[in-house]
Amino acid sequence: MKQIIIFLLLIIVILIGYGKYNQYKRYNSPEVNYTSTKTLDLEYYNQEIVLKYYEAVEELNSFVMLQWSANNIDVRTPEDDDNETKIAVDTYAKKLATVKYYEDILSKSSELKSKGLTSKEIEFLVKNGVDLITYNKNLYTNKLITLFKNTPQIKFGSKHPIVFEIQKILIKKGYKLELDGVYKKQTFNIIKSFETKNNLFSDGVLDLLTLEAILK
Repeated sequence: MKQIIIFLLLIIVILIGYGKYNQYKRYNSPEVNYTSTKTLDLEYYNQEIVLKYYEAVEELNSFVMLQWSANNIDVRTPEDDDNETKIAVDTYAKKLATVKYYEDILSKSSELKSKGLTSKEIEFLVKNGVDLITYNKNLYTNKLITLFKNTPQIKFGSKHPIVFEIQKILIKKGYKLELDGVYKKQTFNIIKSFETKNNLFSDGVLDLLTLEAILK
C-alpha cells in the first residue's frame, strides 16, 4: 500500500513538473528578439525609414512571442505542419521580409557612407535612381566638361590635364597611345580616327562635341 501511495505521489509530482515546464516554456521563448547581422545607417537621411524599420522589428518580435506563448508554435523552426502552423509561418515570413526590406536600405546606405558618400549624395542616388558607378561616372564627366569649358582651346603640342584624362579614356577604349598628357601627333591622329568612326567632323581637334562623345 505504501509503495502504491509513493508511486501515485511520484506521478503527481511528474505531472506538476511537466505543467510547470510547459508554462515556463510558453512564456520564455529563447532568443525571440530579431537582431540584424548587418551594419545599419541609423542616421539615414530619411528618418521615417529608420522608424519603419524599428516598427517592423517590434511587430516581428511580438508576433513570434505571441505564437509561442498562445499557440506553442515556434514560427522560426516549426515542429508541426498543420494548417494553423502553416498560416503562422507564412505570416512570419511576410513580416520578416518587411524587416529585411528596410534593413537592406539602411545597410546599403551604411556601405555607401563607408566609401565616403554623404547623406546628401545618398539622397541624390535614391531619388534619381542611379547606382554608385553611374553616379561617379556622371560626376567625373561633369567635372571634366566644366574644366574643358573654363580652359582656353587646347592646341596641337599643348600639355594639359584634360589631354591626360582623354588619353586614359581612349586607352580604355582600346586605342594604343602614350599616356603623357601632350596633345601631339599620336593623340591627334587617334582623336581624328575616333571622330571618323563616330560620324563627327574629322579634324583631330578636341572640341566639346568630340569630348562628350569620348566620355560616353
